[in-house]
Amino acid sequence: MTVTWEEVGWERLAAGVGRCRLPGWDCTAGLVLGEGTALVVDAGSSLAEGARVRERAQRLAGRDVTHLALTHPHFDHVFGAPAFAGAEVYGAVGIDAVFAHAREELRRDAVGNGLPAADADEAVDALAAPRHLVSGEWTLDLGGGRQALLANVGPGHTSHDLAVLVPGSVPGGPEIVFCGDLVEESGEPQAGPDAVPARWPDALDRLLALGGEDALYVPGHGAVVGAAFVRRQRDELAARFGVS
Repeated sequence: MTVTWEEVGWERLAAGVGRCRLPGWDCTAGLVLGEGTALVVDAGSSLAEGARVRERAQRLAGRDVTHLALTHPHFDHVFGAPAFAGAEVYGAVGIDAVFAHAREELRRDAVGNGLPAADADEAVDALAAPRHLVSGEWTLDLGGGRQALLANVGPGHTSHDLAVLVPGSVPGGPEIVFCGDLVEESGEPQAGPDAVPARWPDALDRLLALGGEDALYVPGHGAVVGAAFVRRQRDELAARFGVS
């Protein structure tokens, strides 16, 4: 039985591309459908939430999730990753070191932001480093003429920021850029202890160069925005941190 994007709680952005906003932290998960493939962008804040994202994606795709891209190593984006067993997992170079050596910091951040301790413990115990680490750009061939470009555009929000560009699927169709928390719409961008403020504006310049003026930019939190919003946020961050 064919279901629509809306029926499973996803917002369709273009043919075969959509996203959903998860409850709690208003975190975005993305979905890109290819021929016999399905790429999810970010996994949610717990194993249970990751399982829900995977189930809803698979209902829509009519197939297993084959690929998972993690935009950065914060709990609300990665703690659901162990629920994607069997998927090829991608992240920026260095995210593996965070998963290996900063588990207690991840757990503490999650619990401090309201995730039940049992859920945080379960996720941390199951968390594994992505198999594929992106240092520059990595093009995924998802079949049926569909590609996704994974780009290590950071550091900025963290030291390990990955963006996902989905080219327009039809002539004149929009490029779609999943930004992670390099861009936030529903609140001021958050700069925690692992942020690299001096490099954040440069990361947004790379993001804008990647997508261009007509792209749809999908923030890690909040509504989809255009290039003007990203540029304005870039300038505000530069002023906030005293960089050019």
